[in-house]
Amino acid sequence: MDQSRATGGCIADAQILRLQSGRRVFLKQARPGQDRQMLHAEAQGLRELRRSQTVRVPELIAGAPDFLLLEYIPSGAARPGSYHQLGRQFARLHQFRGSRFGFSEDNFLGASPQSNRAESAEQRNWCAFYATHRLEFQGQLAEQKGWATPELRRGLTRLLERLPELLQGTEEPPSLLHGDLWSGNHLMDAEGQGWLIDPAVYYGHREADLAMTTLFGGFPSEFYQGYDEVYPRLPGWQQREPLYHLYHLLNHLNLFGGSYAGQIQRILSRY
Repeated sequence: MDQSRATGGCIADAQILRLQSGRRVFLKQARPGQDRQMLHAEAQGLRELRRSQTVRVPELIAGAPDFLLLEYIPSGAARPGSYHQLGRQFARLHQFRGSRFGFSEDNFLGASPQSNRAESAEQRNWCAFYATHRLEFQGQLAEQKGWATPELRRGLTRLLERLPELLQGTEEPPSLLHGDLWSGNHLMDAEGQGWLIDPAVYYGHREADLAMTTLFGGFPSEFYQGYDEVYPRLPGWQQREPLYHLYHLLNHLNLFGGSYAGQIQRILSRY
């Protein structure tokens, strides 16, 4: 069996293995001190995405608390129409519905815990779920880590009070979300077909998923054209997008420190 180290990723060790049969597989292993539930959560997310039969995600071949063995996807480059097709698939993913907001278990957003198991009232109300299990949860982490300045506390409290007003009229049934889709969490295979990797899955509002795709550079315009052909975005999504950026920026503040504080404060000052 041959092996080589894979590039990318900052949480688990990754290697490409060539088995005696000639098949290549992708191995992710927990690093010393890493919460072993992280790989379990990733496996559960991949299973849920595959269950929707809407987007390409690697097959989980085997898994244990300290490793995942995944289908290896030969890397390639986008071709004309690749991102248009991926956008259409992403829209179909959001048409795969759940009965409640959240997920059957808590998982992780990067290396941060992600709270998914809500009270019954929050399971039925997106605004309540997002306020409690996304914004307040990250705000509490910021308190614990010493990043919650008085200005941030005041701004977040003010925003949470206004959130029902700001999200009014956008209610939809819970959609299956990738949860952390930025350019680093997708790949193009040798045929120019898009795949999604490293999910932080839960059932939520699709605008939260779409907002993450624009936060760190975004996807090509064809991606959003394809999306809108299948499942048009709601009017006014541009005004709400910063509300959903805020969750991920708070998470980056808690993971990487104060360089994200300015972006967070600018969003809070808008509301």
